[in-house]
Amino acid sequence: MDDDDIIFRLAVSLSIGLLVGLERGWRSRAGGDHQRAAGLRTFALSGLLGGVTGVLALETGYGVIGFVFIGFAAIFAGFHWLQANATRNWSVTSCVAGLLTFLLGVMAVTGEMRVAVACAVAMTLLLALRERLHSLVASLSWEEIRAVLTLLAMSFLLLPFLPNRTVDPWGTINPYEIWLLAILIAAISFAGYVAVKAFGNRLGVLMTALAGGLASSTATTLAFARLAAEHPASSRLLSAGILISGLVMLVRVGVVAVALNGALLPDLVPPLLAAAVILAIGAGVMLAGGGSAADGPELKIDNPLAIGTALKLTAFIAFVSLASELLRRAFGSVGVMVVAALSGLADVDAVTLSMARMAGSGIDLMTATWAILIAVAVNTLSKAVMSGWIGGRAVGLLVGGVSLLALAAGLLTARML
Repeated sequence: MDDDDIIFRLAVSLSIGLLVGLERGWRSRAGGDHQRAAGLRTFALSGLLGGVTGVLALETGYGVIGFVFIGFAAIFAGFHWLQANATRNWSVTSCVAGLLTFLLGVMAVTGEMRVAVACAVAMTLLLALRERLHSLVASLSWEEIRAVLTLLAMSFLLLPFLPNRTVDPWGTINPYEIWLLAILIAAISFAGYVAVKAFGNRLGVLMTALAGGLASSTATTLAFARLAAEHPASSRLLSAGILISGLVMLVRVGVVAVALNGALLPDLVPPLLAAAVILAIGAGVMLAGGGSAADGPELKIDNPLAIGTALKLTAFIAFVSLASELLRRAFGSVGVMVVAALSGLADVDAVTLSMARMAGSGIDLMTATWAILIAVAVNTLSKAVMSGWIGGRAVGLLVGGVSLLALAAGLLTARML
């Protein structure tokens, strides 16, 4: 490591300390000079001390990091103990933040600098959001905490033991991927609750729709439709969320397909863009007239029901995947469109990925383009039907009407190309 690199990394260590110190200094700004254990300068020096320790470790060995850290921790914790006795404030947050700032300063010199900066940003955000996080935790009930624990159990206990390979003779059923989708659906349902709790009804629904559209617009539609059935007064707001998730899905399909095969851009992107514009207009109109924030739903998560719904949906996806593969084997290339339509009932990603990779080699570009468009159209219609079936007539009319207009715009654009 040359001198310029060392100086740059030391500057990063100092910047990490300044970033954390800015938040800590602002937090304790009411206290005068020499009346707090650590502020902007102390945290900045802590980060720089970590960087200098890292430089020494590179020259003399990594054992020096342990010795300096023990001494730093003892001094830092000692001053915080004195301050706690004087102010009767027993929070240990600043002490932990100081120790972590030192270690991140070391990491910026001896390890992955970008990871150290990312950790510093994450720490600063956690420190800055103290009040909001505390109020959010205070508002959670035992049922909601149980939902989190169940979701974690699904994610980290069962998932690693499922085989990540197909287990049927036709090579379509992957237990790992199916259970991962169940976790995704449960997570989206809970994310909707947390977003509304943290950001309010209107913004919470918008954020959940955007995130859900990136992950699974079908799962988002299912979650919002269930909420609309429980809270009819919020039908317009939740219908807008369903349309937004569909809009994000269209954008995602276009980006993924073109990224894998740029030759699809001229024929695929314009129809998707036309449909997306109609969905955006419809969602905007519904948001503008969706009622006040006070009319929004009081989201409540019934975790066993959410997981049960997720399992039913994933079982349906597994059935469609198997049926699609059997049709493809029976009819060959003639069944590509049928497979795309059947796959679109549950998900568009599988069709998008396979068609984008096969276009220009296994099948022609136009066939691949129309297969993707058919999957998107069927998926959009299936979500409209799901919205009306689960969410009620009002949601079905709102989502179905705008969805039909969007599909008409997309079809017209595709025919004009």
